Formats: sequence, structure tokens, C-alpha cells
Amino acid sequence: MSSLPTTLAEDVFHQPLRAQLEVFLDEHRQVLHDCLDGLTEEQARRSLVPSRTTLLGLVKHATFVEKVWFDEGVTCRPRSEIGIPDTPDESFVLDDGDTIATVQQAHREACGASRRATADLGLDDLLHGNRRGPLPLRWVYLHMLRELAQHGGHADILREQVLAADKG
Repeated sequence: MSSLPTTLAEDVFHQPLRAQLEVFLDEHRQVLHDCLDGLTEEQARRSLVPSRTTLLGLVKHATFVEKVWFDEGVTCRPRSEIGIPDTPDESFVLDDGDTIATVQQAHREACGASRRATADLGLDDLLHGNRRGPLPLRWVYLHMLRELAQHGGHADILREQVLAADKG
């Protein structure tokens, strides 16, 4: 993912907490972005579970999550103005224009925008645009780590299933 920094978690072991959190976030962002690499459009859209979860949908949802926490959260703009769905479930819905290339590009752009939105904030600075009320950036970073790690695990399993089925 060319727009993500290439620093690894091991490289920031003795750095301040902020640097550590941001590197871990970028590593998890990279996992989701890369889960689509080398797949066909059909494989990326293949549904293997009863929910709307697909590999392409996971990356599209990750883009939504970036915009919720780092655009809506920081700027206080409504979702309708940002151009994102009202609910997380809707963020998995794929339309005909969603391709591996377009979804990965949107994800890269959202991740870059997230980093820019928080660049001048401190970990204890409050984000006022969340529906829960004001939250410190530290909490948002931790929440995003949880969210991205969970979805990265989903992506690992789905990708393994898709590739195994096609070897069959």
C-alpha cells in the first residue's frame, strides 16, 4: 500500500506511545488493503458467510470506519456530507462500480486522510464528532486497532477459503 508508511512495529519499540499506535494502525490497515491482492473480481466478491461480509466488502467497510472515526469524529461533519452510509451494515454493500482497484484506492485515500486529520492532535485531545459524545484520540486509536485487527482476521480466513476452493 504505497500511501502507508513502511515503519514496522519492531522499529518503534522505544518510541513514544503515539508513534507505536500509529505504526500498529498502519500495519493493520495494510493487512486489509493487501487481502485483495492477486484475487479476481469474482473472488473478492465471493460470499462465504450468511452476512454481507466479502473480502471486497471488508475493505470497503474499513474505508467507512476510517471516515467515521477520523472524518466525522474530527470534523463533526454528518455522514451524509462525507458521503458514507448511516450504518456499518450498509458499508459492506457492494455496487457495480466497486472493483478491487477502486476499493483499494478509496481505502488508501481514507487512511491518508485519517493520518492528516490527526497529525496535529494529541492523544488526550477530544474528538467531538462521535455519536457517543467526546472521545480522546487515544481511545479512538485503541478502538480502531481492535476493529482493524478483527476484520484483518476475518479477511485472512475468507481469503484462505476462497483460494482453497479455487484449488480444489
